[in-house]
Amino acid sequence: MTDLAVSDPLAVAFFSEILSVEQLARNRLSKALPKGMEISHFSVLNHLAHIKDERTPAQLARALHVTKGAMTNTLGKLEWAGHVHIRPDWDDARRKLVAISPSGLRARDVAIAAIAPVISDAGQNLGDERLKAALPVLRELRERLGSESG
Repeated sequence: MTDLAVSDPLAVAFFSEILSVEQLARNRLSKALPKGMEISHFSVLNHLAHIKDERTPAQLARALHVTKGAMTNTLGKLEWAGHVHIRPDWDDARRKLVAISPSGLRARDVAIAAIAPVISDAGQNLGDERLKAALPVLRELRERLGSESG
């Protein structure tokens, strides 16, 4: 058995930095989001706002890389808050379809306004050229990790 830390210290350092950045970013964004909104709520609302169409809970779970159970929990909270509409799929009664509501669009817009300074500050400190240079590497890593889990 190979010790990963010894066999590939560069990859270990790279993943350690990604995990640290992810934790710090989540903490900063969580504090900036409006009271009662969690990152998972924002992620669902933002996704639905971008696609402008209904999705099943399973499709949302796959798109956001979470379990179906976690998605069901998040959707229940969003429905209770009036931010999403959940209805039966008329073609397949076993499935449900989720759409963002006008209230959900407003909540998403308020959240974006709240987190914009955090994101802008991070981007300005790094600079456009460095951000542009990092994006292809991160996207490729995401695609590779996504294809390995599927």
